[in-house]
Amino acid sequence: MTILGCIADDFTGATDLAGLLARSGVSVSLRLGLPESAPDGIADVEVVALKSRMSPVDDAVTETRAALDWLQASGARQFYWKYCSTFDSTATGNIGPVAEALLADLGGAQTIYCPAFPENGRRVFMGNLFVGRQPLAESPMKDHPLTPMQDSDLTRLLAPQLGGAPVGLIDWPTVAKGADAVREALADLSAQGVRHVVTDAVSDADLEVIARATSDLPLLTGGSALARPLPAIWREAGLWTVPPRASSRRSCRRARSFCREAVRP
Repeated sequence: MTILGCIADDFTGATDLAGLLARSGVSVSLRLGLPESAPDGIADVEVVALKSRMSPVDDAVTETRAALDWLQASGARQFYWKYCSTFDSTATGNIGPVAEALLADLGGAQTIYCPAFPENGRRVFMGNLFVGRQPLAESPMKDHPLTPMQDSDLTRLLAPQLGGAPVGLIDWPTVAKGADAVREALADLSAQGVRHVVTDAVSDADLEVIARATSDLPLLTGGSALARPLPAIWREAGLWTVPPRASSRRSCRRARSFCREAVRP
């Protein structure tokens, strides 16, 4: 039975996500584009790779909701909206509008935004995204031809995409206190009507804290790295049994094969 259903806004990001999860030993199935066949529910993780990052907002929302319908039919228990770790987007989307549409369809009250990928130099501190040692707005991303990123504060970037809805922040001092502190902060924000929350993360340990604190949310959003701690959490909850080592190797080879297929022109 599928545990996690993922939707990525481009093929490269989808293969990154599939590869990270496969390294943990879970079985991963990567679908390039909206699947035409019915889900088989065999893989632990289903990843649907779209090309929606630069699509008009309405088109991106429609395509992503169709992917969600397919993933729900696969029996997935939790869902993941994967976008770039540099938060590539415009003032109108597509990160926020897609997340809001998914959250509404799932009947969720709240979701988080965590693009941090410390291994690749992407960190979020006090709501600001850093690329290496540079704030996002001072990095080469400031000159991107399609999505020039001219603000480093993710809460400010996200709010216009959500029509001015409030965007909360779980700052690093809260994350450093552990999963219970993060859960309490999320509950406080939810009581204030804040549905969309950016989370700081500067290390892999921070990502594990956040993943544990949000294990009951129907929808997670972020870069690939936030998904890496999930299989261990599933194992502890009895949702997934570690396969024999040979099966783990097959999962990794399968993911690499998918990666090669995805990047072909």
